[in-house]
Parts: sequence; structure tokens; C-alpha cells
Amino acid sequence: MATGLIYDDRFLQHDTGLGHPERPERLRAIVAELRRVGLWDRLDHLRFEPAGVEVIARVHERGYIDRVRAACEDGEPYIDTPDSAIGPASYGVALLAAGGVVAAADAVMGGRVRNAFCAVRPPGHHAEHNRSMGFCLFNNVAIAAEYLIASRGLQRVAIVDFDVHHGNGTQHLFEERGDILYVSLHEHPACLYPGTGYEREMGVGAGYGFTLNIPLAPGSGDEAYQRAFEGKVVPALERFEPEALLVSAGFDAADGDPLAHMRVSTEGFAWMSRALVSTAERLCGGRLVSTLEGGYDLTRLAQGVTAHVRALVGEAGG
Repeated sequence: MATGLIYDDRFLQHDTGLGHPERPERLRAIVAELRRVGLWDRLDHLRFEPAGVEVIARVHERGYIDRVRAACEDGEPYIDTPDSAIGPASYGVALLAAGGVVAAADAVMGGRVRNAFCAVRPPGHHAEHNRSMGFCLFNNVAIAAEYLIASRGLQRVAIVDFDVHHGNGTQHLFEERGDILYVSLHEHPACLYPGTGYEREMGVGAGYGFTLNIPLAPGSGDEAYQRAFEGKVVPALERFEPEALLVSAGFDAADGDPLAHMRVSTEGFAWMSRALVSTAERLCGGRLVSTLEGGYDLTRLAQGVTAHVRALVGEAGG
């Protein structure tokens, strides 16, 4: 089976304004690199539609959904925080991004594709139940996880987040639950936005033990990430035995990214990606859906995504 791809030029219509790090050029760079190396035509380009409000509302408060829609319709420059810049099309684009990730989950669960990568924007993992944070409007990976539980009948879904920033929104949405495991590797919260994701944050109540935060020191590179994967990430997944694996794939831990201080190489992202693919194959029949989060150096972002997609399609090289 092929690897699925979620992409649409409409994602470029999310206008964050001049100079904003989360800009349409991110997706243009990714598409250009996937075409250049010959991967674009090898992927199964999946059809998808915007997510319905009822799907979004399983994760986000309806009042918040309405606020996002109204802010975009009224021409507001941002929602909740100046970081979360918006334009007139942003609400519809955010619905489309969430719908794409849900469609990818459906395609993987239905056996149409082996796994899938979702080249979407805006990103999602900072979005809380009732507010926007850190460039994120709706929490795409969380919406997909909840969809797999509520609509596809899964009992255990794992999320691995290797974006350099802690996914505060994803953690807080699921920290009281034991059916969704959230694992995050990120730059230490004492040094980087959003200031959450300490090791002591392990879940609440019935969800205690189902949140695993792995903060890493500034300047960490491939070796530190590999040690974390081998010593913590993979063992946690093996204990949990997920029925599907979702990935918040941020590439802002790359050496030279302007918004962080890590030193992961393209081969480092390739290694992590291969580890996730092989773990999914052993534990849940290869069912893996990856969605784009951060990454703000265009060259390193495009190279990291390409290495990630190579791993999804089964190529050994980075």
C-alpha cells in the first residue's frame, strides 16, 4: 500500500501577515522539495473536506469555535494572542486542516493507505479547549485522536509529539484520560515557549501515567533524541499497546531553526521517523497518521519533512 498525503492549495489562504513565522511559504517549500526528489507522485493524494463543527466540538468548546469564525469574518488580525494571526479565510482553512487529518485517519483505518502525512496549516498542538495559542486555531491531532475513539471505536490511541515546543493543548485536552497516551519530546520548558511540559506533568486522576514529557536541554541533537526514543518513547508505546499512532511532526528542533535552540539534523528526523514507523508496524499494524506542526527555517523544514515522508514510504535513506 502507498503512503497517503493530505494537501490542498487552499491551506495557503490562511494569511498570517508579513513577517509571521507560520507563513504559506512553509507549505510551498515542502511541496517543492517533495516534487524535486520524486516523492510527490508516489504518494496517494487523499480526497477530503472541511471537518464539521460537530467533529471540532468534541475537542473544542462551541463558544470558542464561534469566536474563531466571528473573528475571521470581522477581519480581526488575531484571535486571543497576537501570535495567533488570522485572516478572512482562516476559519475555513482551519476546518479544512482538521478535516484532512480526520480523512487521513479514516483512510489508514480503512486500509486504503499504509500510513499518511498531513501537510496542513494552521498547526494545532498549542490550541486549548477554549482558546488559541502559538499559531494554532484547532488542535488537529487531538481532533483526529478523539475521532478514532468516538467514531472508529478504538480504545487506545497514542500521540507522539516531536515538535520542539511542548504541545500544551494536546496534553491538557487528554490529561485526565487513560485511553489516549501523549508523549512529547521538546526543548526544556524553562527555556522555551509555552513553559509547560515538565517531567512531573504525568496526567491527572484516571489519566495519571498516560502523559509522558521528555524535556531536553537547549542544544540537544540527534544523540539526545535517539536516547530518549530508545529509553523512554518506544518503551512507553510498547506498554500502552496503541491501536493507532498519531504523530505531531514539528521540524523546529532542526539545527538553525529561528524559534528554538536545538541541533537535530535531517538524518536525526529520518531516524526518529523510521523508529515510529517500525514501532507502529510492531504494535498496531502500521496504522500511523502524521500531521505537520512547526518548523520555520524553510530549507530545513522541507528537508526534514522529506526525510519523514521517505520513512513513511519505507525508504531507508534520510
